[in-house]
Amino acid sequence: MRRREFITLLGGTASAWPLAARAQQQAIPVVGLLHITAPGTFTQELRAFHQGLKETSYVEGENVRTEYRWADNQLDRLPELAAELARRQVTVIVVAGHDAIFAAKTATTTIPIVFLAADDPVRLGLVSSLARPGGNLTGFNILTSEMAAKRLELLHELMPGAARFAALLNPANATTTQAMLRDLEPAARALGLQIQVINADTSDEINAAFATFMRERPDALLVASGPFFASRRVQLVQLAARHAIPAIYSGRQYAEVGGLMSYGANIVDAYRQAGTYTGRILKGQRPRICRSCRHRSSRSSSMLRLPACSALLCRTSCSWLPTR
Repeated sequence: MRRREFITLLGGTASAWPLAARAQQQAIPVVGLLHITAPGTFTQELRAFHQGLKETSYVEGENVRTEYRWADNQLDRLPELAAELARRQVTVIVVAGHDAIFAAKTATTTIPIVFLAADDPVRLGLVSSLARPGGNLTGFNILTSEMAAKRLELLHELMPGAARFAALLNPANATTTQAMLRDLEPAARALGLQIQVINADTSDEINAAFATFMRERPDALLVASGPFFASRRVQLVQLAARHAIPAIYSGRQYAEVGGLMSYGANIVDAYRQAGTYTGRILKGQRPRICRSCRHRSSRSSSMLRLPACSALLCRTSCSWLPTR
């Protein structure tokens, strides 16, 4: 079988992208989706992803098929699951979360990878630059980790008399945790606030963390971003309400289930855009370039840096900040 080696995603001097061979001349392309959580916690995002594919004329079961690999919040499973997709020779791999992204990056240098990263992909070493990512990875920086300081500022504005804040972090998500602390601790010092860090990476540890909050009574709580906490959002929101702890979260999905406030990217819409991005890669087209209020990319860029949207004190839909 002859391998079609490259498709051009970028104009001018931008690098050509490798496109995986379609195994045994399969009639329809196969998208590999690798995720750290379980499918039951990913319903809205998955629906949005397929909607994005549909917007580029790819309909699941008709002219595209998706191979799913779920890690059920077990990070050590990610490398083998990514390797399975690479052996399967899927056409594109879609992945979110730093551990999953690195697992996919290690598994293949030829299959295009579309990722959703919570921190700067250049700093993480995923791409060479936003303007020219190079290699076989491209995708979205949803700015989640970089907004920790802003969330603290917003929570402080809501409670100007508060001085003792707690931050709930997932130690298993080391990259996101380090990025959040890097920005959060200087912001707390600048505002004259105390930050108490509590770790949790299981449901039982979340319960134990709130028991600690009840004993020590912080004035307010910041919950870190990440797939695990997002999958436990109902538990987190209910515990915060039960113990009367004002909390701010990283995404709208927390506000939708009753959380007090959130500030961050609309993750569901990010997956829809990832679907359209994937569809354009399947077509061999140049992806749409997005310019956000925080980063202006060059016309030849294949890296989308998504702006934030705010769902402060509301449980309704919020839209993206202007991108032009």
